[in-house]
Amino acid sequence: MQPFNRFPLGSARNRRTMCALFYALCAQFSFDKRLAMQTPRSPFDQVGGMVYFARMLDKIRLSVSGRLRHDFRKNIGTGFDGRCTRYLHVDYTMLVDRVLVGGSDEEILEWCFANGRRLNQEEIFVWNQCMTKRGWKDDASEELEEHKKSSRLSHRSDLSTFFEFFEAEEGRRK
Repeated sequence: MQPFNRFPLGSARNRRTMCALFYALCAQFSFDKRLAMQTPRSPFDQVGGMVYFARMLDKIRLSVSGRLRHDFRKNIGTGFDGRCTRYLHVDYTMLVDRVLVGGSDEEILEWCFANGRRLNQEEIFVWNQCMTKRGWKDDASEELEEHKKSSRLSHRSDLSTFFEFFEAEEGRRK
C-alpha cells in the first residue's frame, strides 16, 4: 500500500479544505518568529581547519533571514566576527555580500583567501589556539565572567573560555 492511499482526501472539496488548512498552518508558523529563532552552530566547528569561521557564516545567514536569536544581533560583525575578518584581511561587509551570493562554507573561505590573505597551516594553528582559549587567564577573563553572570552561569567554574561558554549558553554543553 502506498503511504498516500492510507489517508485519501476524497472529493475536490476535501482537498481544497486540506490545502487551505495547510496554508493557514504554514502562515501561522512563518509569522511566529519565536519558532524560527536559532543560534549559530558551534564555534568549534571547522571550515578549512579554522574554528569559528562556520559560526560567523551561520550568524550572517541567520541574521539576513531574520532567524538569528535577538541577543546575537548587537554583536554581529564585531567581537569574534571582527577578529576573524581582520585575521583574514577581509572587510566584514564585503564578506556579508559574498555570503548572500551563496556557496558552501569552503567556497566562501576560499573567497576570503583570494580577497584577503591565504593562511598557511601554522597561521590556522595559531588562530585555533588563540580562539579556543579566549577568556582563559587573559585580558578577556573579566568579560567572560560578566557574560556568565548575565546568563546565570556564574556558578559554572568549568566554563573557562568563551567557546565553552557559548556551548553551555546555547545548550550544547550540559
